[in-house]
Amino acid sequence: MTTLEVELKALMIASLNGDAASHRSLLDRLSRRLRAYYKAKFFTLGRGTVEAEDLVQEVILAIHLKRHTYDPREPLTPWVYAIARYKLIDFLRRNRASLAEVPIGGADEIMAHDDNADAESSYDIRRLMQRLPEGMQCAIEAVKLDGLSVAEAARRCGQSESGVKTSIHRGLKALAAFIAGETRT
Repeated sequence: MTTLEVELKALMIASLNGDAASHRSLLDRLSRRLRAYYKAKFFTLGRGTVEAEDLVQEVILAIHLKRHTYDPREPLTPWVYAIARYKLIDFLRRNRASLAEVPIGGADEIMAHDDNADAESSYDIRRLMQRLPEGMQCAIEAVKLDGLSVAEAARRCGQSESGVKTSIHRGLKALAAFIAGETRT
């Protein structure tokens, strides 16, 4: 086990035991690593860093909402990697990009973790989403939860495509801030 794995796992276990400072520290450290991971992936795919930042926010949100599914007897980093890879593949599918550049490594871990929303997570995300302006709620729900393309979401929400992208980006940042605020209390 690497030093990083030991440190991150200790933060996750403390987080699961209600230590808000550890939870915040875990999410901060994972955000930095995820940002580097996605920027490198998007660079090879010819995509922008704004999309990478959106994915970082999506993964951090997923980790926050799914933390109760993490088994403390297992290493943490494969669990995080599985979520990050799944979110990348989901993003590429939504944007009809090639999956050829996504490495297959860790596929068994991806299959071991189901990303379907359970009742608790659904409640959490719905409760948090209610705090967002209606346009942001509509854009995030259409693209991130229902899997629509940006163009389809623009039609559903009555916004331009760039408006949908902006609403998603700002909405995910706001959700991350809500989560950070909740973990501090």
